[in-house]
Amino acid sequence: MSALRTWPTLVIACVLAVVAAVVITAVVGLILKAVSRRRTWRELLAAHARIPFRLFLVVVLLWIAVTLTLPKDASDAWRSGLHHVFLILTIATGTWLVAALFVFVEDLGLARYRLDVPDNRIARRVRTQVLILRRLTIVAAVIIGLSAILLTFPALQAAGASLLASAGIIGIIAGVAAQSSLSNLFAGVQLAFSDAIRIDDVVVVEEQWGTIEEITLTYVVVHIWDDRRLVLPCTYFTTKPFENWTRQHSELLGSVEFDLDWRVSPGGMRAELNRILASTDLWDGRTGVLQVTDAVAGWVRVRVLVTAKDAPTLFDLRCHIRERLIDWMQRYSPASLPRTRIEHVEAPEQSVPPLGARTQAQDDARLFGGSPEKEQRAAQFTESIPIVQQDDAPLRDAPQLQDSDRKENP
Repeated sequence: MSALRTWPTLVIACVLAVVAAVVITAVVGLILKAVSRRRTWRELLAAHARIPFRLFLVVVLLWIAVTLTLPKDASDAWRSGLHHVFLILTIATGTWLVAALFVFVEDLGLARYRLDVPDNRIARRVRTQVLILRRLTIVAAVIIGLSAILLTFPALQAAGASLLASAGIIGIIAGVAAQSSLSNLFAGVQLAFSDAIRIDDVVVVEEQWGTIEEITLTYVVVHIWDDRRLVLPCTYFTTKPFENWTRQHSELLGSVEFDLDWRVSPGGMRAELNRILASTDLWDGRTGVLQVTDAVAGWVRVRVLVTAKDAPTLFDLRCHIRERLIDWMQRYSPASLPRTRIEHVEAPEQSVPPLGARTQAQDDARLFGGSPEKEQRAAQFTESIPIVQQDDAPLRDAPQLQDSDRKENP
């Protein structure tokens, strides 16, 4: 009977605990608002820690309310099981709150380094390192929280000694089995602190041009220029060569090349190039040169060297210069356009000898005629060849048949 009277009290205590959690959250919010006037870190803290703080506060207050109002005649197993559940919930929400606070501190540090400035190399390096540290922090917090939860079970506490004794063998087996994953993990940490690549770096990997979009503990995401994503393991950037166009600074030098006719005017093209560079804001003013780098065969190689503040701007500047110079040549210097020349030569007239006329060259080309020696050579071969009558035609050189032969052979 007393237990039935105690359960409504327990429910009321739980409701009061929730209300108290809401009131405490509101009070903490007002205090932070008063302290952080004209500052932006309050919104950042609220965005990260509002939900885990409320859940942690509700779980702790509910645990206290249940402990104070739990019926005394409740069984020990039920009481210990309820306390165990609240302990697990407290550890889980507390781990979430601690991880959120670490992320808040990291984001607070990142807010000092902006990426929307021309020279953002230091900001990109710090952002890369902080993002790797954030993932390590979250992983460490989750592992510690799960370990703490598992240690609340007595069976696991008793097996702790045997687990520690076999930890060496298990570690060796796990290391061999997860060799690839561990190598990627260490490679990710190495990339974060070696400053080889950073977030928003312009790179060329696998013959693809793009920017570093994300660096994790195991892989790197490259944002290709046509909005594709190239996902590469971290070990790729520690074992294979790649191009980093923003390693020290973002300024770049690019070239535009033309194969033109020999009648091109380099001086006129140079003057037009200066007018083009002066009229565009894509050029950073460091280098603008036009040179004839080759002049062989049927072409003249003209190369233009220009600079820009970053890779995308350089690409647009090269396209702009190429388009304007082609338009200038078509309008004002058509002789500069490339041409292919062909020389047409008429063949000389040759006299045809009359039929039957034999030249000395033709006689020299014969083996069995044309000279007494060659005629004699021909006679040596023709005397040994038998002559056969064909188609009942009379043979001029055949011997005449006798009368007896004619009678026998009519």
